[in-house]
Amino acid sequence: MKSHVTPSKAAIVSLIGLAALSRLFPHPPNFTAVGAMALFGSAYLSPRWISFAIPFLALWISDLLINNIIYGSYFDAFVWFFNPSSYLGFGLIILAGSVLLKKISAGNVLLAAFAASLIFFLVSNFGSWINNPVYPKTSGGLLACYTAGLPFFWNTLAADISFSLLLFGSFEWLKKQNFSAVQI
Repeated sequence: MKSHVTPSKAAIVSLIGLAALSRLFPHPPNFTAVGAMALFGSAYLSPRWISFAIPFLALWISDLLINNIIYGSYFDAFVWFFNPSSYLGFGLIILAGSVLLKKISAGNVLLAAFAASLIFFLVSNFGSWINNPVYPKTSGGLLACYTAGLPFFWNTLAADISFSLLLFGSFEWLKKQNFSAVQI
């Protein structure tokens, strides 16, 4: 029986899994590989549903571990939930990556990383504005929410650029080391 998992897909899924697990280590706020793993999956995984399923599964599993192991003492029961605006932003990053990374180049990866950071900033802070009673439901409240989120944007941008270069660069390096085993 022939396996449908090629060495290249195994390498891609492994890199996404490592990126997701990196969230468990101490890091500055919003300096994680989340945006990069969405872009990386969208660029290299197919069919389209797999390019969504694998990164979303990695994000969800890492969220389960973070919420129930690292922050488990804050909850009375096992936590299955997730932040809808973060997951919406993540899905939009995958869509953006599928458009911006049809041709993979350093310039396109940097552009996609910037787009990922901007998408996440806009969507997650809009979700915070809607759900957080601290912010009045006015244009001024929305502006205050986005202003409060600016320091986190810079960490997100630095992380998306750094981890995107790391994931895409690692995969390109792997392909050069053993091209026959890691072709896409």
